Amino acid sequence: MALQSSGVTFRKILSHFPEELSLAFAYGSGVYRQAGPNSDQKNAMMDFVFTVDDPVAWHTKNLKKNRSHYSLLKFLGPRIITSIQNNYGAGVYYNSLIMCDGRLIKYGVISTNVLIEDLLNWNNLYIAGRLQKPVKIVAMNENVTLRSALDKNLRSAVTAAFLMLPESFSEEDLFIEIAGLSYSGDFRMVVGEDKTKVLNIVKPNMAHFRELYGSILQENPQVVYKTQQGRLEIDKSPEGQFTQLMTLPKTLQQQINHITDPPGKNRDVEETLFQVAHDPDCGDVVRLGMKKSMIYSSLKLHKMWKGWQRKTS
Repeated sequence: MALQSSGVTFRKILSHFPEELSLAFAYGSGVYRQAGPNSDQKNAMMDFVFTVDDPVAWHTKNLKKNRSHYSLLKFLGPRIITSIQNNYGAGVYYNSLIMCDGRLIKYGVISTNVLIEDLLNWNNLYIAGRLQKPVKIVAMNENVTLRSALDKNLRSAVTAAFLMLPESFSEEDLFIEIAGLSYSGDFRMVVGEDKTKVLNIVKPNMAHFRELYGSILQENPQVVYKTQQGRLEIDKSPEGQFTQLMTLPKTLQQQINHITDPPGKNRDVEETLFQVAHDPDCGDVVRLGMKKSMIYSSLKLHKMWKGWQRKTS
């Protein structure tokens, strides 16, 4: 469940920052109840993400307002901070371990355009992955493109999970699959702490997942959603799977194409996806595609981070 402090606490914290936010949300154990040993809500750090249209202007104002939040980078100024934000990590710049309004918080700043790209194409699934799980939206402006990208990200998560699940499954199976997407891309391969983490996110928050995905599941023509029993049945015909594969985010489609296209053939993506849709192991191919996407993006992030360390050392 969401915590009692909700609305007012979040808005108070937000009032300490420059106002120009296209989206602000809070996530993690400081916001939603999670099972497990680290579920002490009272002292949990609150995690925020702030989406801004103009990062240079926003950091300029925030450096005036909250200079102490920044590390030594504050001496390099807003342009360098923005350049690090856009070019290293997943397009997010974090200030961590900040005391704000009596609460310990960490906040990430991401450009609206970078977020929209990730939501639509799953470039690295870092913030898009967070937004596939319940979060507390604290502020949001009327950016139609952003709203539609947020919706597309949820639909893509459902589609990817459908392709990896059998013909009939429970709501919990679906939400666990979705919550595991941004880990290794293959929930079955998630081990130990991360596996427990995914289960701890889903089990106490089934109602929030239903709220997030309910209408998408009810409107989907390929699904029979038995809400009373909490069970779903999906179309596993090659035609059904082809339709689903064709709506997946671009990065994942390209990875699937990469895995299944034999060297020298150079088939186009649609041709490959048509073939995968008819493959009895379609689900495993999608899983592998997810996994490769995640590995690829984490290698990319690692490389960028290494490059940044070299530049600054």
